[in-house]
Amino acid sequence: MRVALVHDYLNQYGGAERVLEALHDIYPDAPVYTSLYDRATMPAHFGAWDIRTSFLQRVPLSRRFHRAMLMLYPLVFESFDLTKYDVVISNSSAWAKAVITPPDTLHVCYCLAPMRFAWTYQDYVERERLGGLARRALPSVMHYLRIWDTVTADRVDRFIGISRAVVARIQKYYRREADLIAPPVDVENAPFSVEAGDNFLVVSRLVPYKRVDLAVDACTRHGLPLEIVGDGRDRSRLESAAGPTVRFRGHLSDDEVRLALSHCRAFLFPGEEDFGIAPIEAMAAGRAVIAYAGGGALDTMVDGVTGRFFSPQTPEALAEQLLQFRATAYSPSAIREHAMEFDTRSFQRKVEQYVDAARQDHVDRGVATAHGPVRP
Repeated sequence: MRVALVHDYLNQYGGAERVLEALHDIYPDAPVYTSLYDRATMPAHFGAWDIRTSFLQRVPLSRRFHRAMLMLYPLVFESFDLTKYDVVISNSSAWAKAVITPPDTLHVCYCLAPMRFAWTYQDYVERERLGGLARRALPSVMHYLRIWDTVTADRVDRFIGISRAVVARIQKYYRREADLIAPPVDVENAPFSVEAGDNFLVVSRLVPYKRVDLAVDACTRHGLPLEIVGDGRDRSRLESAAGPTVRFRGHLSDDEVRLALSHCRAFLFPGEEDFGIAPIEAMAAGRAVIAYAGGGALDTMVDGVTGRFFSPQTPEALAEQLLQFRATAYSPSAIREHAMEFDTRSFQRKVEQYVDAARQDHVDRGVATAHGPVRP
């Protein structure tokens, strides 16, 4: 079976890229089609893959200013020639699902989310603090992209959503049914610890929609110890709002992140994510999670067992849970046992079985179409 993988872009390493790694492990001979690839920002082992980039790779400064190329991405993904593959798996949060495949090719979209910035544009504008010119120009652009996004959803044969929230949005925006397979999490390698530490912890890219500002605000107001692991364009703003009990540690290695997770008092997850891998990694280390009651956290946490939810999404509501939190009220072993449900090998087994069954069904339907209805 000839398989191709399609990914939005490879210029930062995060949850989407970890999903791609797990898919590539299932299909190690599959080429990866993507808009652009920044070797310097990706793990070294990606260099051994068959990565096929678009014309955007040759555009000057495209890897640094990829957001400015917004209107080129539809052309990018429609330009790939995928005619020789039996199965195409797009790993998509925006663009990759738009590839064009022939009728006899099965296209499965592992949908990380329908295009967030287009469908939740008002929230995006509020958090990104865009200038006046962008605010005037972008509404018409988003109108076009929502139409394009809806039309290209019809090119997908099967949708898989990463959480109930994403499955619901696929139904709402695309009018398509989707199956649910949770993303892979490397829980087996998490260093489990029975003893909790003193500080609360955030591990995140520092961008506005992650809502790290809620944790900074709540801990600064009440003098609670908070460590923030990660970097991003929102860091300077967050640092200027932080008090002396908030410490920014920047980018850490995977081993350093695992150590920080296993030694924190509790992991904080203040944003609304489509799934959220970091909270599961924290649970695998035996740590409770305090999360906003929305999005993927509703699928991955058990309130009162693996941590607590807070709502509404305000620093006051988060601070209330932080002040009440007692690590001794939670069983590290029970928390880790729950996290094991999201192991990478479980994900790979489910995806492989799903694709095999979908491919067989696609072939059967193709035979019926080519030769007329199948008679009993």
